[in-house]
Amino acid sequence: MGNFERKIEAFLETFIDKGGYNKMLEGLQNTLIIAVLGLLIGSVIGTIIAAVRVMPKYKTLPRVLDGICSVYVSFFRGTPMVVQLLLFYYVLFPLLGLNIKSVTVAVLVFGLNSGAYISEIMRGGILSVDSGQMEGGRAMGLTFAATMMKIVIPQAVKNILPTMGNEFITLIKETSIVSFVGATDLYKAFNDIGTNNYEFMVPYLAMALIYIVMVLIISLAIRLMERRLRKSDRSM
Repeated sequence: MGNFERKIEAFLETFIDKGGYNKMLEGLQNTLIIAVLGLLIGSVIGTIIAAVRVMPKYKTLPRVLDGICSVYVSFFRGTPMVVQLLLFYYVLFPLLGLNIKSVTVAVLVFGLNSGAYISEIMRGGILSVDSGQMEGGRAMGLTFAATMMKIVIPQAVKNILPTMGNEFITLIKETSIVSFVGATDLYKAFNDIGTNNYEFMVPYLAMALIYIVMVLIISLAIRLMERRLRKSDRSM
């Protein structure tokens, strides 16, 4: 039996006979939970920030809000996500006397981080919408916020859909850092399987394959959504 065959046999023994697949399923579940919820939280935060950033600055309140948003975006875009994760889990929450599970902290940090990036993506999408759309909404008697939510943002979302897909893919891959705070993700699951018999080649190959399959599925879903949106535009 060749060396690679022995590595496969050792992997299958740990993965199947010793229940390693349970660890893998837990890691896959946590990876998807963190990435999906992080994207949803980030989309809400990013949309709010983008609306503030494009808001007319004639009054004091919009200028103050814009300054706060600028600091927020600068912090989360200017520091590595692993640093943010460590700060929240080991510094901020303990100082506040909060005992929060590592997966929950990861969801929060991923959402806050994604919000900073999505705000810039959304701002670009909003600016790509013809300014006449905003003027038309205001002429109909809608407020700035109502015009943004009902007219401008839905059109902006169509323009940024591929970029949002890339952001989701980035979040999926970035979940490999959550093991720094003790959360079980795909990386930690397969690393534990490899540690069981000190054979890491096959577990890491299997982990890479799962990541590739997830990215391909997301990419396919984004292309299908784009195709459907183009059909709806042509039918209007």
